[in-house]
Amino acid sequence: MASNTILVADDDRAIRTVLNQALARLGHDVRTTGNAATLWRWVENGEGDLVITDVVMPDENGLDLVPRIKRLRPDLRIIVMSAQNTLMTAVKATERGAFEYLPKPFDLNELVRVVQRALAAPRTATAPANGDAADVEAEDQLPLIGRSPAMQEIYRVLARLMGTDLTVMIAGESGTGKELVARALHDYGKRRSGAFVAINMAAIPRELIESELFGHEKGAFTGALTRSAGRFEQAQGGTLFLDEIGDMPLEAQTRLLRVLQEGEYTTVGGRTPIRANVRIIAATHRDLRLLIRQGTFREDLFYRLNVVPIRLPPLRERAEDIPALVRHFLKQATVEGLPGKSVDAAAMDKLKGYRWPGNVRELENLVKRLAALYSQEVIGPDVIDGELAEVAPVTEPSGAPDNEGLSAAVERHLKDYFAAHKDGLPAAGLYDRVLREIERPLIALTLVATRGNQIKAAQLLGLNRNTLRKKIRELDIQVLRGLK
Repeated sequence: MASNTILVADDDRAIRTVLNQALARLGHDVRTTGNAATLWRWVENGEGDLVITDVVMPDENGLDLVPRIKRLRPDLRIIVMSAQNTLMTAVKATERGAFEYLPKPFDLNELVRVVQRALAAPRTATAPANGDAADVEAEDQLPLIGRSPAMQEIYRVLARLMGTDLTVMIAGESGTGKELVARALHDYGKRRSGAFVAINMAAIPRELIESELFGHEKGAFTGALTRSAGRFEQAQGGTLFLDEIGDMPLEAQTRLLRVLQEGEYTTVGGRTPIRANVRIIAATHRDLRLLIRQGTFREDLFYRLNVVPIRLPPLRERAEDIPALVRHFLKQATVEGLPGKSVDAAAMDKLKGYRWPGNVRELENLVKRLAALYSQEVIGPDVIDGELAEVAPVTEPSGAPDNEGLSAAVERHLKDYFAAHKDGLPAAGLYDRVLREIERPLIALTLVATRGNQIKAAQLLGLNRNTLRKKIRELDIQVLRGLK
């Protein structure tokens, strides 16, 4: 491996020492500093093949230094690290020209891999992006809250997508915030000056979906008294968010596929093609691959929409974000005129231990209820116990025991399944469906636990690495860190 000079700027001496040792073992010449001024002097003197910089330093914000470096030396790769693990930080780092953004605490092996990719990347000059979209809102106004590893991966992917028009498919359970992610892609993306138009396929009568999407001409059908613009026309120059895409009828799917293929459409009853200048973001809580096998969703449309898949984790997979979410929703409640409240540590533990079948939406509703209905300023565990007991019979009717094993849980769910379909069994494919519902979270969570390292994940699962890769493709699992 050729020796390169790597410039490291971080005000934490321990981090400088760790990076120095790890990168020096790979044969690189490492120079470290605790301030931005020294780093800038090295860059001005033409030193260094790669820069690794923290954001918060005593003399200057590292993010402010990035565009200055890129203007002076556009081909110099920059890796940004930060303990300010928010969407704002990831977006700023990417927009200002960073090669990669890594949240702290970082995995040392991953950082080494990022360094290797940065040094091997073609030396194509890249200038920082124009505009300051990431500065439009303060951090506490951002739509996405959380610093868990799962959310950090979402932030990194979103930051990479901000400057593109790639079609995105957002998958996740109801209440995980799919529309918030779509809005973030629009509000901080290249189409932010255009409209963000959302349509929920599950909320529109099947016979009206084509008219809603593409508009209609006067007299196109009974009741069409005037020409009406569809959502594609309303979103021209902006973003069209197709929520619950799995509920779109097949005939509308065919027309949507044509738009994605040809880039144009006609209104219902119209003959003149209209150019579609929109970015498409789709979302679903359903298993589209299962719908494809059942013949209710077009496979060719799936691949057109699933260019960049993003899976939003359910709240139970990122319980460490619950305190931040609670504080955020309590602050929102005061803005809406409700009295200020706080939640004590014991009550917060109760919230973190709950399964949240309704995800972030359920948590938000509970927090607003706490702010509105209780007189005490500090909410204790007794209140939380009472609130969760109120919803438990509705959200968790089966009453799973705390020590229930996997086999017993599967048996219980199957009993519920057959009981729910006692008047007539649904379409075939139950065996594959059950296996998939167990296999997908098993592999996905193992990848999260190994921080996207597929070699480690394969070893942990006891699978051949090629078998794991095949299953990742078949199950449409997003390996957000992009490791091999």
